[in-house]
Amino acid sequence: MPKVLSQQEIAPILEALYQHGGSARQREIAESLAPGIPERTLQYRLRVLIGTGRVIREGQGRRWARYRLPETHMAELQGTPEPGTAAFRETAAAQEPEAGSGQEGAIPLSPASQQIRQYVNQPLTLRKPAGYNREFLDGYQPNVTFYLSAAERARLAEMGSYAPQAAGTYSRQVLGRLLIDLSWNSSRLEGNTYSLLDTRRLLEFGQEAKGRDRLEAQMIVNHKEAIDFLVGSAEEIGFNRYTILNLHAILAHNLLPDEAAAGRLRHIAVGIEKSTFHPLAVPHLIEECFNELLRKAAAIEDPFEQAFFFMVQLPFLRPFDDVNRRVSRLAANLRLIRQHFSPLSFTDVPRSLYTAGMLGVYELNAVDLLKDVFLWGYRRSAQQYMPVQRSLGEPDPFRFRHSADLRQIVSEVVRGRMNRAAANAHIAIFAERAMESGDQERFREMAEAELLNLHEGNFARHHIRPGEFAAWQEIWVRQSI
Repeated sequence: MPKVLSQQEIAPILEALYQHGGSARQREIAESLAPGIPERTLQYRLRVLIGTGRVIREGQGRRWARYRLPETHMAELQGTPEPGTAAFRETAAAQEPEAGSGQEGAIPLSPASQQIRQYVNQPLTLRKPAGYNREFLDGYQPNVTFYLSAAERARLAEMGSYAPQAAGTYSRQVLGRLLIDLSWNSSRLEGNTYSLLDTRRLLEFGQEAKGRDRLEAQMIVNHKEAIDFLVGSAEEIGFNRYTILNLHAILAHNLLPDEAAAGRLRHIAVGIEKSTFHPLAVPHLIEECFNELLRKAAAIEDPFEQAFFFMVQLPFLRPFDDVNRRVSRLAANLRLIRQHFSPLSFTDVPRSLYTAGMLGVYELNAVDLLKDVFLWGYRRSAQQYMPVQRSLGEPDPFRFRHSADLRQIVSEVVRGRMNRAAANAHIAIFAERAMESGDQERFREMAEAELLNLHEGNFARHHIRPGEFAAWQEIWVRQSI
């Protein structure tokens, strides 16, 4: 467990960022601090602050990276005493999330959200039974009723937008990363235990994690196929029966007891684990409400309101036997992908808060807690994807720094005629011996990706001869992991 930082350790860093207008490079932070703090100590404290959500890192490498106070915390500090005073340090430290709370403590919750959370965290015996409330759907009027305020919608659009690109550029820019991030995070919110690196190896190498249930691998692979469907058909799909039924069929493939239920509206009664909510059970009413839900979703003009509406209403109706929440999360990206906004990948969204937000919808028809999670989650996703979009064409400092190591490991794999399993093991050993602990995982990912992308038109850059490449490729393609 990482060391818990004291008030005296974190407050000067927050103060330095505040003095620089909320954003600074590590060198600028160091210059603002009292002399004598070692560089590694400052790096460690910054990592802890990033992990608890008090500081956001933007960019890669020590030279380019900037550290920024989140807007919510910056606004809070603007009302605090003058920087440099004891009162400032006490106030800044008091706003630090509790130790061990992780990202959950970093998400600002409104008073209404806190009340919802307190209610759904009670034992089931203290919560009232609830059924499907048709008025919750019928009372929503597209472009008249709003879950998100005008200011919230405008802020989301500002965070997620970037310069228009030519058709198809969006998918080329972000698809590779989105396949990993969204597949992992959406699966994680359902209790999947794969790590991010496990997910990457599964999707890029076809390697299942040892000791894990095959259903977990199937869930992640289904997400990848569903994202391919959304991005590859972005101009044809929408909030209609074809899209949502087929999206469910892809996400539910090989996961339901009744395989025929994949892509089919529910004919059976279902319950929700650890909830007092009882979903609608009459098939023709499920069909009727499903069609009405799609009609209203399609009529919503704002893409962020549309995304959140669907994340609220589809799981509440629960039109499918299972996999409803997964459908709602991926469908939330439909318009975002089409209109070239940063995607919603649910990066760092705490499972406990997301679940509590959904329980608030089920049992209270209250959206406040889920909305706070949605707003925070999109901000994190946008922060993650904007550097990807802005840095196209710029050299990767990490790759540049380790170019010799990358050339060495690729050439060793090829000359050693290693299959994929042997290559993975060799890369892991090389990284452990040659890299600092913080660089090992990223180097392994980079080397694995380089091998996946190696072909007859680019192997010479690794000083590999044609005969060596041909002999290795035959083994690489033929042998399974």
